[in-house]
Amino acid sequence: MHHLKYLNGYSAQTLQQVELLINEERLGEVLLKRYPYAHNVRTDNALYSYTQTLKSEFMSKAQPLNRVSYDNKIKVMQHALGQHHYISRVQGNKLKTVNEIKIASIFRTAPEAFLKMIVVHELAHFKEKEHNKAFYQLCCHMEPNYHQYEFDLRLYLTQLELFGEIY
Repeated sequence: MHHLKYLNGYSAQTLQQVELLINEERLGEVLLKRYPYAHNVRTDNALYSYTQTLKSEFMSKAQPLNRVSYDNKIKVMQHALGQHHYISRVQGNKLKTVNEIKIASIFRTAPEAFLKMIVVHELAHFKEKEHNKAFYQLCCHMEPNYHQYEFDLRLYLTQLELFGEIY
């Protein structure tokens, strides 16, 4: 039996199904069937535009984003998929705020659904700091399939750890 660290908290029945896919070496095949293509958002500028489009559609009144980028330093294996930063600085007699999002670089070649799930998650943190009911409601408002994508992303991370890339 494998240690499924990305699937902690899921039911024993779900874990058994995942174990079966792993033992039969079919996890990657199942993911490829659901998500056959990697996205084309490869540069930081494209990621910024992608994120800005989502923000303007669902959170137009939130403070503007200053920067969105891929970051090689974010370690997914330490349970970080992305980071959001809200920094306030006093410059003279003005208060300047910086809003930025960083996404782990391994998602540069992931399915678009996973990138969207991570971006939605980080955008939601600008309104809701904690992972509470309001936070997840906002995530589901921006992406109705949020919870399915999150689960499948956990399967994808398991696939990467055990067998490597599939795209």
